[in-house]
Amino acid sequence: MQDESTPEPPETGLGGPAPESGAMGRVIDRIGVIFALAILSSAGILWLEVILRYVLDAPTIWAHETVIFLTAVSFVFGGLYVAARNAHIRVVLVYDVLPPRIRRLFDVVISLACAGSSAFFAIAAWTSVKRAAWTPAGDFRLETTGSAWNPPTPGLLKLFLFLILIAMAVQFLVLAWNYWRRKAD
Repeated sequence: MQDESTPEPPETGLGGPAPESGAMGRVIDRIGVIFALAILSSAGILWLEVILRYVLDAPTIWAHETVIFLTAVSFVFGGLYVAARNAHIRVVLVYDVLPPRIRRLFDVVISLACAGSSAFFAIAAWTSVKRAAWTPAGDFRLETTGSAWNPPTPGLLKLFLFLILIAMAVQFLVLAWNYWRRKAD
């Protein structure tokens, strides 16, 4: 038990979602396990493919594209994950020397700028989703790789990126709101 006169160590954002990320941040943090498992699955699939190709001389047609898809969605989700944990890259040269009230204002402004950027990127991604998910005649059909296996992973990835960018914009708005409401230390 800590003495009440001893200050708590500062939160690093490494132990879980930032308190300001709210319920959405807690959900995002929990979902992150799925994408961690996707990375591990990618490694397992690569090992399987090496054994099948070079030991048994029986390569697959699906391993390469599956690994690319699993790692791509994991990296895309990673942006949302670090936003929820407030662990994104920031330049702290000025930020660390600011008084708490000004630092809080910076947190709000930075979060709003990130929300705006995410929203603009989502709008741009929508153009890509329209081409990847619908035919010129208006029928729904996801873009495929064009390989022998021909999975719809390019269309799925573009749709996933669009949805993650929307979620990032919302998460940054939640952060901005909660930073604004938080009292200066």
